Amino acid sequence: MLYSCYETKIFHLKIGIIGAGIAGLASAVRMACRGYEVEVFEANPHPGGKLSEIEVNGYRFDAGPSLFTMPQYVDELFMLAGLEPKLHFQYERLPIICEYFWEDGTRLTAFANQEAFAKEIREKLNIVPASLQKTLVDSQRKYELTGRTFLEKSLHRLDTWFTKDVAKAILQIPTLDLFTSMNKVNERYLQDPKLVQLFNRYATYNGSNPYKAPGLLSIIPHFEYGFGAFYPKNGMYNITKSIYSLAKQLGVKFYFNTKVEEIIIKNKQAVGLKVNNESRFYDRIISNMDIFHAYKKLLTKEKQPTRILNQQKSTSALIFYWGIKKQFPDLNLHNIFFSNHYKSEFEYLEAGKIYHDPTVYVNITSKYTPEDAPAGCENWFTMINVPYNSGQHWDSLIAEAHKNIIAKLNRILKVELEDFIECEEILDPRTIESKTASHLGALYGTSSNSRMAAFMRHPNFSRRIKNLYFCGGSVHPGGGIPLALLSAKIIDDIILK
Repeated sequence: MLYSCYETKIFHLKIGIIGAGIAGLASAVRMACRGYEVEVFEANPHPGGKLSEIEVNGYRFDAGPSLFTMPQYVDELFMLAGLEPKLHFQYERLPIICEYFWEDGTRLTAFANQEAFAKEIREKLNIVPASLQKTLVDSQRKYELTGRTFLEKSLHRLDTWFTKDVAKAILQIPTLDLFTSMNKVNERYLQDPKLVQLFNRYATYNGSNPYKAPGLLSIIPHFEYGFGAFYPKNGMYNITKSIYSLAKQLGVKFYFNTKVEEIIIKNKQAVGLKVNNESRFYDRIISNMDIFHAYKKLLTKEKQPTRILNQQKSTSALIFYWGIKKQFPDLNLHNIFFSNHYKSEFEYLEAGKIYHDPTVYVNITSKYTPEDAPAGCENWFTMINVPYNSGQHWDSLIAEAHKNIIAKLNRILKVELEDFIECEEILDPRTIESKTASHLGALYGTSSNSRMAAFMRHPNFSRRIKNLYFCGGSVHPGGGIPLALLSAKIIDDIILK
């Protein structure tokens, strides 16, 4: 028997949820913990959305997000159900966050321990530890001033703004670097171009350009160096499987291979969903669908929030899932091979192109879960940032990028990588959109290159339609696992109020 940590419910609600992505699953758990009746409709045959998995020729790959931070937001879901999280979802803190490589032979190991990382920087780059310390202290300060407001609360409700935390943050606005770029903030504290590049890459965590994104985004490193980077037992897809299993235990009903055709609106209220030409009625509707498609496909008769829907999109990704019949002891779970001209790479992305020398990310879960690859082999999730789909000739772009990526890895690792690739699957902006309904294949909805970006994201509720709510990476607070989970928490708070 499960006992919710929420207060006893005072009335019954029937909740309809569109999409079983990570935010939809979290919303289902939260609503079920309230004692409400919950039904979830998912177009795919499986839960998870972007957080799914691929199996090919004895190799297993996490298909989407590969970095796990702020696990407390997953733990919280089990606690709300009255369960001990560790008995249902296990993870470990990574001693090494990432391995970084440059073409000139420089290599940095980003230890989770800040003292060890500072020592590494001093030995490899001849930089005094104070530079790193100032950066991380500044990141933590900004998070503590703004994090709970900007990430855990709706920015579109008045009651959010009348708190002591907000008043304190407002007084510190001149120190939050809203009017300068992330790159300039990093140049202010760090003495070496390589270290600036390393910290600039955190802008890509929400699909942004560090040379344009506001300096407030320099809070992101605190997620890794403050809270830590983690690895879920059996891989990232276990996050999906664990929350899905919890939702089912709580009585949530799931309907897979089932597309929602329309959100039914009567008298400016969301009252139900049309599924298989049948109307199903609910007291509240929660959409985990990309906000663009939610309006264009399910709310076609309603006034469209054109300004929000037409905002600049975030970047997308090109991913090669490679089965590698060799092991590389020098590589770790997370590995970055940097471009020689980082700013040029982002200029190409903004122009809808792929730079010939892209920064390459390689994730190898078989380092922690050996069963993800055959004996003596590794599973490489090899990714570069690419523009969203605006009609490019993707087949030729992918072929060129494939060649450039392998050439770059060969130069740095001093290997003939193509000799060891025994199987390959590809995910590009077109298939990201077709599989996850992410508009134009943009991974994070709209970009965060504007200092007003947080306020320009669609709210977690509809201002015009009562009882309609939105979660997931295309609405506030943004993309990525922690923020998607927080979008579900924000909805929960709003519905309760």
